[in-house]
Amino acid sequence: MGPLSGVRVVEVAGIGPAPFACMLLADMGAEVIRIDRATGGVAFGANPADLMNRGRQSIILNLKTIAGIDAAKKLINSADVVIEGFRPGVMEKLGLGPEVFTSSNAKLVYGRMTGWGQQGPLSQAAGHDINYIALTGALDAIGTASSGPVPPLNLLGDFGGGSLYLVVGVLAALHAAKQSGEGQVVDAAIVDGTTSLMSFLHSCRAVGFWSDERESNMLDGGAYFYGVYRCADDLYVSIGSIEPQFYALLVEKMGLTQDQLPIDAQLDKTRWPELKVVLAEQFAKKTRAQWCEIMEGSDVCFAPVLSAAEAIKHPHNIERDAYIERDGVIHSAPAPRFSKTPSQLAPAPVAIGQHTKDILTSLGFSTEAIQVMIDAGDAGGIQ
Repeated sequence: MGPLSGVRVVEVAGIGPAPFACMLLADMGAEVIRIDRATGGVAFGANPADLMNRGRQSIILNLKTIAGIDAAKKLINSADVVIEGFRPGVMEKLGLGPEVFTSSNAKLVYGRMTGWGQQGPLSQAAGHDINYIALTGALDAIGTASSGPVPPLNLLGDFGGGSLYLVVGVLAALHAAKQSGEGQVVDAAIVDGTTSLMSFLHSCRAVGFWSDERESNMLDGGAYFYGVYRCADDLYVSIGSIEPQFYALLVEKMGLTQDQLPIDAQLDKTRWPELKVVLAEQFAKKTRAQWCEIMEGSDVCFAPVLSAAEAIKHPHNIERDAYIERDGVIHSAPAPRFSKTPSQLAPAPVAIGQHTKDILTSLGFSTEAIQVMIDAGDAGGIQ
């Protein structure tokens, strides 16, 4: 039984950050019921590789009909949390905005996931991860002096600034509702979450320790002792030898003298370019495997740069059970880990609409009423 056992979450189907947040909640034991839209009037099969949609029950409702909206209201009134990822105002137009449930479900936590937020001049504009992190200053700081900004996958915005802040907000609001008896709206915007993640960078700027010039700072590839290097086999390793004792060990493990890699030059930015060349030439003399033999597990702060396929096979990740195989598909194990109420890999993705009849029955709809809804398309035409 996970730490969220007994918590019911209603997810209004969407893409990206909201489904990932619901996956995390499901892994922690929450019951997640997803309201899906019909596709061609019939349910279609689940894809075991659709990792973010594991751990759901699925009900198809036509939210353009009175009966479909009525069923959605009853479902949300039975829930502790509702999560939606539409543009601002869409749920209100459907008649499912948070104000609808103020009296009928006072403890409801209403999680809203957007890119730009619920208000502001961009709130109604389309966008993707790259746009949101661009507006926060994060994208500008990632890249090299010659390359310009480099998109860092969609981990930073969608899932870091988006999903994780939504989950934190929902869990905090659940805690508050348990104490006060009152739920609230959680406005989780990717621009807000990413801006929050930038706190350390702004702290560095405030004390004069950060320049907006790419590849001129300690953590952006500027420092020769904190970066990525190519090896003799065209594979890469990473080092982060910031602290003096770790830097001294780096010098030793590299087989260099302190004249070649001087201790007193570590924070002298004027020497960073030339010393980066020294390290690059030295790393290029051995393969990645040879450098792993020399450095891995030491206090150099070292790790090989692995592909996703290689990461699955690394001994540390194997020992930590970091990956779980199910139905021939590799899943990342649930995180974080709990000592008394451990999370479990939520059940595999289900067919859209698979639980429509069961859920409608649990909400008090009669067999006859359910069949009328199905025939009218209010419940997706599931047979």
